[in-house]
Amino acid sequence: MSVVELPLTVFVVDDEAPARNRIKELLSDCAAQLPLECVGEAGNGLEALEKLSTLHADVVLVDIRMPQMDGIELVQHLAKLPEPPAVIFTTAYDSYAVKAFELHAIDYLLKPIRLGRLFDALTHARNSVPPSIQVLQDLLPEPRRNLSIHERGKVILIPIEDVLYLRAEQKYVTVRTAEREYLIEEALSVLEKEHAARFVRIHRNCLVAKNAIESFEKVTDTENGEPHWAVRLKGLQERLAISRRQQFIVKEFG
Repeated sequence: MSVVELPLTVFVVDDEAPARNRIKELLSDCAAQLPLECVGEAGNGLEALEKLSTLHADVVLVDIRMPQMDGIELVQHLAKLPEPPAVIFTTAYDSYAVKAFELHAIDYLLKPIRLGRLFDALTHARNSVPPSIQVLQDLLPEPRRNLSIHERGKVILIPIEDVLYLRAEQKYVTVRTAEREYLIEEALSVLEKEHAARFVRIHRNCLVAKNAIESFEKVTDTENGEPHWAVRLKGLQERLAISRRQQFIVKEFG
């Protein structure tokens, strides 16, 4: 008994409506030989993330350069979904994309997109592995504007400008804003490298937002009675311990 393969579901993300229409026309042409269905489209990364949190797509065709949220950051957030889609990037900037994408075996289409090249990319997409968050961070030309978690069936964005501190706890990192805490599965060292301009390390397991530093205080350790420096952040009552190795920041930011 033969198994009937379900149509490939495709979602299109591009901030230019003519480009989306062109891709949809090419998808219709591909459908003559490859069972597929275009299940939706979005004009920016935020809109795409909202729709794809509740709508499943096997493949996302996503433009790299978009306002609000570029395509690479969008794919980083989509990676938090239980079943991340395969990704095919589209770009008019070959000097930016080609070498980096080929190095990491990530599929891409140069604009103007050709029918044969799109067909080949879609044919291989079903068996492709979504790029890792680490690889995407290496490709990202600038730091993400948001961190993200998957919560209650949706991808929740945490604006990086709202983050007061990042603290490593086992395999998770606690992301603290003035309102609440979130847990993300990312390495603190990677976050420190990506957001070096915004955060400073106060301890081997903690980064704090530079612009959130309110004051430094000398406190006494309740366990051994030894005094040490701690930092107080705007909007938080708790004080965060500064390790001896990082005490130079008291003078630097004090």
